[in-house]
Amino acid sequence: MNNEFLGSGVALVTPFDASMQVDFDALKRLVEFQVDNGTDFLVVQGTTGESPTLSMTEKQAVLATVLEVNDGRLSVVYGLGGNNTANIAELLEAGLDEVDGILSVTPYYNKPTQQGLLAHYRILADSTDLPIILYNVPGRTGTNLSAETTLELSEINNIVAVKEASGNMEQIMQIIKHRPEGFGVLSGDDNLTLPLIAAGADGVISVVANAFPALFSSMVHNALEGKFELARKAHYALFEITKMLFEQGNPGGVKSALAHLEIMEDFMRLPLYPISEELKQRIEKEVDRILG
Repeated sequence: MNNEFLGSGVALVTPFDASMQVDFDALKRLVEFQVDNGTDFLVVQGTTGESPTLSMTEKQAVLATVLEVNDGRLSVVYGLGGNNTANIAELLEAGLDEVDGILSVTPYYNKPTQQGLLAHYRILADSTDLPIILYNVPGRTGTNLSAETTLELSEINNIVAVKEASGNMEQIMQIIKHRPEGFGVLSGDDNLTLPLIAAGADGVISVVANAFPALFSSMVHNALEGKFELARKAHYALFEITKMLFEQGNPGGVKSALAHLEIMEDFMRLPLYPISEELKQRIEKEVDRILG
């Protein structure tokens, strides 16, 4: 099974209203904004979507809304990971036929060994026919999915790609160099997307592209086509705003940018906390500069 998730993927935020309920109208606007501005595929209920704070009923409603609005125009990947292997396998076995793939983060907090990670993902792969994208983000999970483990998992038919957010360029290049044909490598760090594509990666699952889908997509596609002068121009146009958007955590920064663009309000559920007024003003000024 070859990786079909290429180019500029977006990890969608989950909009909330002032009562901290999911704002489905804003979610619909966000999906249309992505479809209309060059995004290649959508990721629903990743960490950027504040998935730990949503109930299962809310997650299902968010996914149903995205699928309805998208109406088959873009591929949709659903975030489904955790630190209870049996529970995730059970959810996969229950069926998610309406989505095109699964993004599954490495188990967090309980810090499994590499052998534990291999066993975990083998069980998940056996529990579904859907393509699975591995997600390595040791800064959040406390465990690094090594290049060797990723490459061993890449031999499993329906494990089709890895979203790499370790920030370890040598590790990621080792995966790119030794991966089997058809296995995808996607950047999980927005500001490393261009250098990783230059090294052979296939695209990104982006946070920043929530607010700048057209510019980010142009950067990704120009890089994939070898048009690096154009890609660098977009990369450096987004370089400072990317740092700002993560300065006080994710997705506070990008929600602030989206609020400035009048797509949604910038509410988040605790324990995430609103960004400072000073940072918000800097973000708004930079958004106006980029899009003005």
